[in-house]
Amino acid sequence: MAGPGSRDDDFTAFVLARSARLVHFARMLCGDAELAEDLVQTALEKAYLRWDRIELADPFGYVRQAVVNQHLSWVRRRPWRERPSGDAGELDRYFGTSVADPAGAVARRVAIGAALATLTRRERAVVVLRYVEDLTEKQTAAVLGVAVGTVKSANARAMDKLRAAPELSGRYVGERA
Repeated sequence: MAGPGSRDDDFTAFVLARSARLVHFARMLCGDAELAEDLVQTALEKAYLRWDRIELADPFGYVRQAVVNQHLSWVRRRPWRERPSGDAGELDRYFGTSVADPAGAVARRVAIGAALATLTRRERAVVVLRYVEDLTEKQTAAVLGVAVGTVKSANARAMDKLRAAPELSGRYVGERA
């Protein structure tokens, strides 16, 4: 059995190592920096209460799942608060934006943000989990608590919408860095 304080030390180490990635994931999921931080904070609170049981399994997966659940729950309760964001700066590294062309980077972020804002919550969650978190269809279905077929159809609809978005050229849709 671990000594006193080791639970807190382990949890603190996890938070320090993974919180930036979790906030990035949450921001991509909800499109709002402040809401993303709130989602991660709530998920980490829940994880702390169960830390003894989850630290041996996959703590990042558990907290990521909690972020998704919290996001979907929050949106269901307060749909009028959901605000799509035009800022998709996190996508720069996924789409190979260079610092040499800051105007192009800004235009690309605005275009991607506008295109993502046209997706439904489920479609956006599928796109973020599949292409930002690089999960398989099966893993994405497990995180969202839906069938694999639902993930496939939501992904297909999302990709169709993104391909049709006048803001984006077809070369960005579905590409990975």
